[in-house]
Amino acid sequence: MKLLVTGITGKVGGNFLPAFLAAGKFDGWSIRAICNNRVIEHPAVEVVRGSLSDADLVRSAMADVTHVLHMAAVKESPALAMDVGVKGMFNLLEAFRTTPGTQQFVLIGGDCSVGHMFHAYDTPITETAPRRAYPGCYALTKVIEEVMLEQYGIQYGINTCCLRAPWIMEKDDFRYALSFKDQFGGPAWSELVPAEAIEAHAAAGAVPLLRDAKGAPLKRNFVHVCDLVCAILTALDNDAARGQLFNIGMSQPVDYGFVAAHLRATRGLPSVEIGTPYHSNWLDTSKAGLLLNWRPTVDTKLLVERAWDYRRAPDDPRIVWYPG
Repeated sequence: MKLLVTGITGKVGGNFLPAFLAAGKFDGWSIRAICNNRVIEHPAVEVVRGSLSDADLVRSAMADVTHVLHMAAVKESPALAMDVGVKGMFNLLEAFRTTPGTQQFVLIGGDCSVGHMFHAYDTPITETAPRRAYPGCYALTKVIEEVMLEQYGIQYGINTCCLRAPWIMEKDDFRYALSFKDQFGGPAWSELVPAEAIEAHAAAGAVPLLRDAKGAPLKRNFVHVCDLVCAILTALDNDAARGQLFNIGMSQPVDYGFVAAHLRATRGLPSVEIGTPYHSNWLDTSKAGLLLNWRPTVDTKLLVERAWDYRRAPDDPRIVWYPG
């Protein structure tokens, strides 16, 4: 078996590779990675250097491949997002369907395809919910990727699987996501509160208690990278994943009210309430539990504790793979 991976140098890829190599399920498999701006150097990985927008390169990289794991993504850079999310996806699918011996194509999607907190849902968001991208090219490309994958399964009968994940956390990511000083990701505090207030909150070491459009504490979906990697390893070469779309996230969304109260009780951190136009939503992961027997292990409390307890070594710099 040969696995072709995109995005192997990113956050998920960096956690996936050692877990994949350690899993007895994949003994005897080999890995080939398409790398462009960042290149991995690992004895177990054969690297093909180039852009996913290059159809000839992708076709060449697909030779002898049995499985594909497509994780590469680009945020709000329109030209690059189209190269990876549209041209790249199309090139990968075309090469996959026309290459003898291919068996499974796995895509890592995102909850931006259903609008995560930008659109209101009256019930938990299941895999049958309509796709409703929020503004921007990134969310659009994730919708297009899901649709292309689905249609290639219909048109050509290829074996596809999409794992739809919300914002992926590791190490101290969540602490920085709540920081008024060195914020990671969004929503940007500058869009919600004045600059002088941001400075004051940073000086006080406060954490945000975001409120949704109805005034209740915001509930937003996250997933820890270890749980996503577990889902990938479970879905790979698993007949139960054939033709399926799975939501992969925490068992419950993160409640900003709970987070604020927990940090106040455990670390004495003050909180500041911030009104937002966003909506509290619940990404339902029960389908993955039913069909794959996959369940997340990191809940809100553990997510907070891991983020605040994490201490970086000198050789472990904080890297923002893309801005949230």
